Amino acid sequence: MPKVKVDGVEIEVPQGATVLQACELAGKEIPRFCYHERLSIAGNCRMCLVEVKPGPPKPQASCALPAAENQEIFTNTPMVKHAREGIMEFLLINHPLDCPICDQGGECDLQDQSVAYGRGHSRYDENKRAVTEKYMGPIVKTVMTRCIQCTRCIRFAEEVAGVEEIGAIYRGENMQITSYLEEAVTSELSGNVVDLCPVGALTSKPYAFEARPWELRKTLTIDVMDAVGTNIRLDSRGRQVLRCVPRVNDDVNEEWATDKTRHAVDGLVRKRLDRPYVRRDGKLHAVTWDEAFAAIAAVDHGGSVAAVAGDLVDCETMFAAKALLSSLGSSLLEGRQTGMDYDTSSLAAVNFNTTIARTEEADAILLVGTNLRWEAPLVNTRIRKAIKKGAKVFAIGPETELTYKVEWLGTDLSVLGNLPERVTEAFGKAARPMVIVGGAALKGAHGAALALADTLGLVKDDWNGFNVVHMAASRMGGLMLGYAQKAGISALYDAKLTFFLGADECDHARFTGLKVYVGHHGDRGAHHADVILPGASYAEKSGTWVNLEGRVQRGERAVFPPGDAREDWTIFRALSERMGQTLSFDTLGELRAAMALDCPELATPGLKTFAWNPPALGATAEGVLDGYPIKDFYLTNAICRASPTMQRCSAELVHGESFAEAAE
Repeated sequence: MPKVKVDGVEIEVPQGATVLQACELAGKEIPRFCYHERLSIAGNCRMCLVEVKPGPPKPQASCALPAAENQEIFTNTPMVKHAREGIMEFLLINHPLDCPICDQGGECDLQDQSVAYGRGHSRYDENKRAVTEKYMGPIVKTVMTRCIQCTRCIRFAEEVAGVEEIGAIYRGENMQITSYLEEAVTSELSGNVVDLCPVGALTSKPYAFEARPWELRKTLTIDVMDAVGTNIRLDSRGRQVLRCVPRVNDDVNEEWATDKTRHAVDGLVRKRLDRPYVRRDGKLHAVTWDEAFAAIAAVDHGGSVAAVAGDLVDCETMFAAKALLSSLGSSLLEGRQTGMDYDTSSLAAVNFNTTIARTEEADAILLVGTNLRWEAPLVNTRIRKAIKKGAKVFAIGPETELTYKVEWLGTDLSVLGNLPERVTEAFGKAARPMVIVGGAALKGAHGAALALADTLGLVKDDWNGFNVVHMAASRMGGLMLGYAQKAGISALYDAKLTFFLGADECDHARFTGLKVYVGHHGDRGAHHADVILPGASYAEKSGTWVNLEGRVQRGERAVFPPGDAREDWTIFRALSERMGQTLSFDTLGELRAAMALDCPELATPGLKTFAWNPPALGATAEGVLDGYPIKDFYLTNAICRASPTMQRCSAELVHGESFAEAAE
């Protein structure tokens, strides 16, 4: 490891580190605009200039200069100070003085660094240049006159998102950043360029002119739009969430978030259930909580009570419902709404065992019935990293664009029992082989996929390459709590009383008893319900969620539920008292203590590992995959379907409507 001196302090730096990284290790702040630790080095902005000896007698760009043995680095000499002032003066020559109306105000790197490193006044008297706005779709708003050509957005689109639709045209002072033919950017990760942009050139279109950052209350929580468990921060004002941005977690989402995660929040205030309802004479009527509870308690269920967990629900809600059903003598619990009935006797056999972060280490990958780009976009970005390190990717299923090179093996699941020689050869040479099974193949090919663990050598001392991709934030937590029947959801159809915990994707017409919907949006489940009990969304309650790799994570409440709506677990606690089976917990802490006794893995946050003991299942797979479970990435749950932004994204990016048509 090279030893360098930074402002007279000697430190050791990792081999291959840059001078900028060495300065940061020494505790020195180096200004930058184009440099980003997760993107390639561009060396565009020159703001990170430092003085290095031995070397040429001029400032050097620290982001692109490797740290070497016996280097002396100076970050605050008069030469460096003068150089940074000159660079900042150049950057501000054409930058408009519109900070008061810029959405980046208060969070702008250019503002901060111009104060810290700039001259404090301008010597420029000529006319500033102006650049026409570019259309980048329903997510990204552009004011390209503010652009300082750092190219972060270009590099993100190419290197992380894998959609090369953002680039630069012209040269020098005339350079402009634009999307291809000024069309909408089709990446489901496009909103990340807003966070990456160090100025106000790219801002959030749905959030435009809504609030200033100092007005917002910031709450740390977990995203529920998919099963990745993206760490997020909800920014709220009053009782409304105005913005969602990702938090850094290298083990889960790095610092990225999907467009659905970011912008479905405008659906939190639309189509909400804010009071109880009871169906009388075929119509829903608003009632009091007592009347709604009385209608449920009046059912002569004889212990035939069921609960269906929705895709967004937290573990606390599922446990409260489970506890109520247990007190009523029932164990009819199911979370796989769409009819899945795969074996759940071993959680390792339905877990993403490699973990999200270690996906980057795989050198041979087989995708079976999964469109990762829509089912788990932030796992898809990890596979792109693995490919850059030399991994080969094969896939079984209908061909689709995954943003990287894939060798497709057809749509017949029987190929799992007789893989082509080139596939077995690639896996035979692989030190880190990996199989990822998606929802399209899980039902008919679970056993055949598990058999690959032996034939392809997926499980080793420090590596488990067998993985299942779930698409619901509640799925792994539900399986840990026992929300699975051997026959699937069909075992619940004849129950005399069924609770739907935000379950909107199942076939409600198949249920014959009284249907009670406990949820937050007037979506499909509420339309079929006999009784509606208004609950809280993920932003309105503290909860525990388990992501697809078995990582237990907790989120905090950002705002309060609207109207008479209540946190879901408190609804079951109150209902249990009315039904004569009072539950043993009165507070969230007591509930979590009881949940920990029932399922010890949920006691503390963190990654849980499951022993590899796969069930003995039939290793023959038959059938043809004709599609993937997710048909529209932007409209997968009730919150998304209530979101105008997600509806716009669906219309324009999935169904191909033009900008004018989508705007209507």
